[in-house]
Amino acid sequence: MLELTAPFDSSSRHRTCDGITRRTALRIGGLGVGGLSLPSLLRQQAAGSETPARGERKAVILVWLAGGPSHLDMYDLKPDAPVEIRGEFRPITTSVPGMHIGEHLPLQAQIADRLSIVRSAFHTNAGHGMGAQWMQTGWQPTIEVNDNIYPSIGSVTAKMVGAGDPGLPAYVNLPNPLGMGKAAYLGAQYNPFSPGSSPNSDSFEVRNLRLPGQVPEDRLRRRHGLLSSLDNIRRDVDTEGEIAGIDRFYRDAVEMVTSDKARKAFNIQAEDDNLREEYGRNDLGQSCLLARRLVEAGVTFVAIQAGGGWDTHGNNFTQLKDKLLPQYDRAVTALVKDLSDRGLADNVLVTSFGEFGRTPKINSGAGRDHWPGAMSVLYAGGGLKMGQVVGATNSTAEYPTKKAASPGCVLSTIYHVLGIDYRHAFYDHARRPLQILAEGRPIEDLI
Repeated sequence: MLELTAPFDSSSRHRTCDGITRRTALRIGGLGVGGLSLPSLLRQQAAGSETPARGERKAVILVWLAGGPSHLDMYDLKPDAPVEIRGEFRPITTSVPGMHIGEHLPLQAQIADRLSIVRSAFHTNAGHGMGAQWMQTGWQPTIEVNDNIYPSIGSVTAKMVGAGDPGLPAYVNLPNPLGMGKAAYLGAQYNPFSPGSSPNSDSFEVRNLRLPGQVPEDRLRRRHGLLSSLDNIRRDVDTEGEIAGIDRFYRDAVEMVTSDKARKAFNIQAEDDNLREEYGRNDLGQSCLLARRLVEAGVTFVAIQAGGGWDTHGNNFTQLKDKLLPQYDRAVTALVKDLSDRGLADNVLVTSFGEFGRTPKINSGAGRDHWPGAMSVLYAGGGLKMGQVVGATNSTAEYPTKKAASPGCVLSTIYHVLGIDYRHAFYDHARRPLQILAEGRPIEDLI
């Protein structure tokens, strides 16, 4: 029996202060492939348009800083503010005259001409789940939930663009599924594929990307053809389009296990050891390196949630300077440089943000709490204008004072890079038309 399990929910190892459920499964009897299972499978090539030529194809790597990174200690320092606001860190100069960032991002300071920082992003919800859903979908949820009500940007990309190469997923999460990174009413076939293990592990391998040795490829394809014939009976009476989605899910599964493209793309062990060290031998660094391999091979959208710990209610400065910022600085810098060295900088957008920023005032535990009123967003490459700071906040980084950018602005800028019309409407489960974004337009200074 071949069991293809649709994308599942998985909680992160790094819990915020808020603190394998199967969603659907297709069982096909008699295929005789030794219980092969492909969790979270994936492929979403269904945009209906022709795949762009390799030189024209765009891709996105999102480094998702789950928990909410401190904008005041990274990209929007306030050295003239009172000590209870400015904190322990000082700003440093960068390769761009007049641009200053935090002292614990020295590598990014050296490549600032390849970066753009939006300091004026904001929204109004301080809950982890609701803030994450807003920043990943562009829609403000009205209730606290632990799953997507609206489709994530990666799932929208999977549906509207698809993969750049057959045999590869359009949308991948590394190393585990993101909490708010799923497809909602678009359907499970547009959920992310995830290896579910750290690429930093010496034993890292994506399970079930090959057939068992006793099952030849032609046998699997003959059985696939038989199944398709039998399914015509069910397809004739299908009125909700469910069979089409299952067909796509199954077809993509067969493609992945009968092709070596995915295996090669995920084979991070093929990378030079020196390059792996440059990214950093940790979950975040190796996830960024694997993301580069995947977009180079044909994956369109990769979201990374690795490293964890950005919910710094206590010991904010110790956590940032001892672990979080050095790993993040190294990984993002290596990724931006590597893409540039490979001639991919204009075709691949790297962006980084979380669900909100942190409070200007330091709490009694030397930490910063949730603050959606202001946050910073990093962009690099993708054909956008680099080497600049966009927008500004007030003297204590509480709220934007210039060029405020809503979640819709942040995401529509990414959709602009991908060539997706963010005003396109889908139909939800109630058959209501909903635009991809509820509001916002691309950030003019970047395009």
